[in-house]
Amino acid sequence: LLLAEMDEAMRSFAEKVFASEVKDEEIRQEISPFDVEEICPISRQEMRRHLMLQESSATAEKRKKRLLRLKTIALAVPVAHKSITRLSTIDEVISTSPLYQTVPDFQRVQITGDYASGVTVEDFEVVCKGLYRALCIREKYMHQSVQRFPRTPSQYLRAIEGEVWRASDTGPVFTPPVKDGQDPFDTGNLAEDLGYHIQMKDGVVYIYGDKAAIGRNEPKDLPYPSLEHFVDDMNFLLALIAQGPVKTYAHRRLKFLSSKFQVHEMLNEMDEMKELKNNPHRDFYNCRKVDTHIHAAACMNQKHLLRFIKKSYCVDVDRVVYDAKGKQLTLKQLFQQLNLHPYDLTVDSLDVHAGRQTFQRFDKFNDKYNPVGASELRDLYLKTENTINGEYFATIIKEVGSDLEDAKYQHAEPRLSIYGRSAEEWPKLASWFNKHRVYSPNMKWMIQVPRIYDVFRSKNFLPHFGKMLENIFVPVFEATVNPQAHKELSVFLRHITGFDSVDDESKHSGHMFCTKSPKPEQWTSEKNPSYTYYVYYMYANILVLNNLRRQRGMNTFLFRPHCGEAGAVTHLLAAFMTADNISHGLNLKKSPVLQYLYFLAQIPIAMSPLSNNSLFLEYAKNPLPDFHQKGLMVSLSTDDPMQFHYTK
Repeated sequence: LLLAEMDEAMRSFAEKVFASEVKDEEIRQEISPFDVEEICPISRQEMRRHLMLQESSATAEKRKKRLLRLKTIALAVPVAHKSITRLSTIDEVISTSPLYQTVPDFQRVQITGDYASGVTVEDFEVVCKGLYRALCIREKYMHQSVQRFPRTPSQYLRAIEGEVWRASDTGPVFTPPVKDGQDPFDTGNLAEDLGYHIQMKDGVVYIYGDKAAIGRNEPKDLPYPSLEHFVDDMNFLLALIAQGPVKTYAHRRLKFLSSKFQVHEMLNEMDEMKELKNNPHRDFYNCRKVDTHIHAAACMNQKHLLRFIKKSYCVDVDRVVYDAKGKQLTLKQLFQQLNLHPYDLTVDSLDVHAGRQTFQRFDKFNDKYNPVGASELRDLYLKTENTINGEYFATIIKEVGSDLEDAKYQHAEPRLSIYGRSAEEWPKLASWFNKHRVYSPNMKWMIQVPRIYDVFRSKNFLPHFGKMLENIFVPVFEATVNPQAHKELSVFLRHITGFDSVDDESKHSGHMFCTKSPKPEQWTSEKNPSYTYYVYYMYANILVLNNLRRQRGMNTFLFRPHCGEAGAVTHLLAAFMTADNISHGLNLKKSPVLQYLYFLAQIPIAMSPLSNNSLFLEYAKNPLPDFHQKGLMVSLSTDDPMQFHYTK
């Protein structure tokens, strides 16, 4: 079922849907924002047709038999690789599930009677088979890449297949917390050299035992991605999210989930408040809070940055801090060249705060990273590579880390950039991290890769897209194979939890990712590849890297891209297949099927309403409360405190 090839009709339909997304047509027939009235017109039409069919006694008898079969579960599919069909019941699943933890005696609402899905029985079965296969696709890609798939849907999938569920041991590997007295930068326990050889082929790194194995094309026995299978699965999902009955069913299920929350809130609000008050030593201020989406270059607020600029001027006024085309400038000379004096600066003149003028203008938003509009100050204070080797940037981050430690219950995962312009970026970043000892027990780190190949190609920094992928991933593979030769990078990788893909999603590339797409080594055009193209090749290399690192007993990485902030809903579809979790996810409100799949698979979504308010979506229209009520796994994050916050 999972590996069957798509027929030509399905493939052409999926390509038609994808093409309409890429062209960003004003009216999309295949995938349209599904905002409907309380009484769904599609549902009413389906019900009318259903009643007409019910008039015939033969159809009524057939429906009765089917309902008896489907009464206890919303899925009915053939068992994989078997000739018989087995139906699973809720009771069987519950009996193999762990008992729920004790909860307060809340009031419950029970719904009894025949199961009514809002679509005809025939459509209902098609819908359920489609949702089942979609979840199996995600489970497959998560397990292959050593990422997470939640226990509950996995138990149901095994029950449907007639198999016994067993807890998986293929999850991610995290670096354990640094113990008291232990040096987080210790290089004494690094693994030995494996002597493997590394080569990138068709945009994916392959591992070989020796040089001779490269000539024989005999890579090590590790999982490697299949582009053909990926595209087939993607086409299936594209067709699924465009089908009318699936959209109707998903819409009604999401409405039902939202209604359940509202009923629970109405019945149990006072009980929850009572439980909250009886919980000792825990309130909003001293419960654990983890900021899973924050960029290191904007992790401080504007007042913190201003205070640091003034302090550095007082302490280092005559220090050489900037190289202007071969001319060495002191801090005083640099400010004189900019016609500024730090004493006169205010948070308003610093001008790093995003406002309404940045709405739908990602270019203006990026300019806000330049204090006082001066790129020289950004290079000096917010970069890891400069004349003073990123000392100021490291000091600011350590001050933020110190604030988190003082607050005790706050943690963060700042993102540092690797651009893929040069293979030396990794060693330089690792050197900065180790030299300045940028460590806090309340911080972990992530690597963000901006999707700006077109900028580098237009300036002839890169010959093709494959070279960018090499610069991003090959140094990490080399440090994994031979940590002794890359000590600083190996230490740095211990503190990294994942990779992110960032940039303006509203930019359209015009390219439709498929098996006929140019391989990365053949992508010599100055045009940027599509979002899906970037995501697939990042996922493919993380898949191989994670399996190699897991074999070596090293920590693995999660793929956690920015996704669904703007642009086509196909971005969210690609992330459904490849990402452990995502940031933003606003466009899920445009596709009920994807939204329902994200709910079923419990894909974490780090949302930033204040950030969206300045860029893509007004605060009052943000879907965060709606997603939370429906049961999607959402969390609050800051994104860029420097641009959006006034306080710590």
